[in-house]
Amino acid sequence: MFFSLQLLAALLLDLLLGDPPWWPHPVRGIGWLCSRSEGLARRWLNSPLLGGAATVVVVVASTCLAVYTLVAVAMEVSPTIGILVAVFVLYTALAVRDLLRHSIAVYERLRPGGSLEAARGAVAMIVGRDTGNLSREGVIRAAIETVAENMVDGVTAPLFYAILGSLAGPALGVEAIGGAALGAYFYKAINTMDSMIGYRNERYLLFGRAAARLDDVANFVPARVSALCVIVAAFFLKLDYREAARILRRDRLNHKSPNSGHTEAAVAGALGIRLGGPSSYFGTVVDKPYLGDGLREPIAEDIRATHGLMLVGSGIFLLLALGLRSLFVGSF
Repeated sequence: MFFSLQLLAALLLDLLLGDPPWWPHPVRGIGWLCSRSEGLARRWLNSPLLGGAATVVVVVASTCLAVYTLVAVAMEVSPTIGILVAVFVLYTALAVRDLLRHSIAVYERLRPGGSLEAARGAVAMIVGRDTGNLSREGVIRAAIETVAENMVDGVTAPLFYAILGSLAGPALGVEAIGGAALGAYFYKAINTMDSMIGYRNERYLLFGRAAARLDDVANFVPARVSALCVIVAAFFLKLDYREAARILRRDRLNHKSPNSGHTEAAVAGALGIRLGGPSSYFGTVVDKPYLGDGLREPIAEDIRATHGLMLVGSGIFLLLALGLRSLFVGSF
């Protein structure tokens, strides 16, 4: 029970504070480490594949060592201080509030009194595609896709690895919440590297392969369980859960990522809209498969509906994960 309350405290901190722009976020530190490691690997190793793999090892090991040292030293000073530090570290690995804040900014600019140009500017803050010529429906789709995909990257996957890490905490000489902080940042290191070097372009096709494949493996279980939780969330929110299940089964692999399409397909089915399709990146149109049948055009309120699916689905995911954890530790 104490661990569940500590985990809840980390979630509440994220919902209340998000990522304050005035302090350096640890994930930015991982990004800096990844860039430095890439430069050294390219200088010292001739093989891009080997250099990329070495970068992955250095970044993941360094991140985990830094988090473990911080939590272990704090717990040596005082168990209470150690728990507070671990809760804070875990909070920084979550991104619920930021995901909501950025997509609500898009929603607000699509309401009466806003402008399409302002909405394009807001959605450009959270997507990688070109937004200058997006239609109103294109802006809405982009926001929905971002929330659906990042439900895994920013919420359920960090929680999944936090709960796994909590099981290893005592064996590592720290409280369960300390192990949770370590597990969450093990995942964040992998996910951050994928976002920086896991591209299929000339520079990173070989160098970023290890990072991209490791991210695929790390997200395999969270993505699939999250999509099932979206279906259950659709039932509770009185959305079309049957269509969510059908589209998930049919379209989950209609994505360049083996994982991202799962939650996007479930959301598309629940809302009765179509996601995916051609998108422009740096002036080049990339044809992507569609997800969903497009029974209607998306509207701005669908962004808020996606928030509900993400929040309720993430809550169901957390309860399920904590329930499974209780089978190993004997308490919730």
